[in-house]
Amino acid sequence: MSSFRAACVQLRSTDDVAENIRLTSDLIREAHGKGAAFIATPENTTLMAPDGGAKLERSFSEEHDPALPAFRALAEALGVWLLIGSLAIKVSDSKTANRSYLIGPNGQITARYNKIFLFDVQLPSGESYRESNTVAGGDAAALADLPWGKLGMTVCYDLRFPQLYRSLAKAGAFMFTVPSAFTETTGKAHWHTLLRARAIENGAFVMAPAQGGLHANGRRTYGHSLIVAPWGEVLAEAGTEPGVIVADIDAKASADARARIPNLQHDRDFVAP
Repeated sequence: MSSFRAACVQLRSTDDVAENIRLTSDLIREAHGKGAAFIATPENTTLMAPDGGAKLERSFSEEHDPALPAFRALAEALGVWLLIGSLAIKVSDSKTANRSYLIGPNGQITARYNKIFLFDVQLPSGESYRESNTVAGGDAAALADLPWGKLGMTVCYDLRFPQLYRSLAKAGAFMFTVPSAFTETTGKAHWHTLLRARAIENGAFVMAPAQGGLHANGRRTYGHSLIVAPWGEVLAEAGTEPGVIVADIDAKASADARARIPNLQHDRDFVAP
């Protein structure tokens, strides 16, 4: 079968890891109750800390992170594919990895992806972010096998680097995950356009679960979790509140879109300016 129901869980995570695990688990169960076989959560699922130092203090190594056993057990109990958008995984005394996990319905971790492109920006609104101060960037793209085809795993700021999605699509991905915590400022300007562009230019589904609203640390995220089809249609969209959106996915639609516009076959080498 090529068809399945997918869900995005939208969150408003805090710096309370245990409470975030509980609330996320409740929404995953809600998504399962709506028939979802594939469920994705946002970036920073279990921790939105006040600053990089606080994040380091509340982070764990992979073997000691309390979220992973909880989510692995939940995926197995529900019999679903579960994409945990990202966890802050401590990899040294001064750095975490912004790591996404794909968990199978048997409760096993089947793929990991460390966010490659880090959010180091000064926005016109005055907001300043230096993710690289406390996060070690990844150096490898991640392609994972699902029952319906191959999944390309990405995280948030990766969205602005189309070459990553092109490489995943050419390696066979019919769907991308883009778990995010977009700022309200950048979300209003670019979120919908970028997600639809990545879908259209690659003939791929895009699953973009997001953080939304005003967090305890004072940061305001955009929300508007989206599920986008390969031809660019928005199949489901959230507002700014925590919750669940679902859409029925026919993986064959990706191949159909690529047959209609076979641009993936038309790449050519050229001399850079």
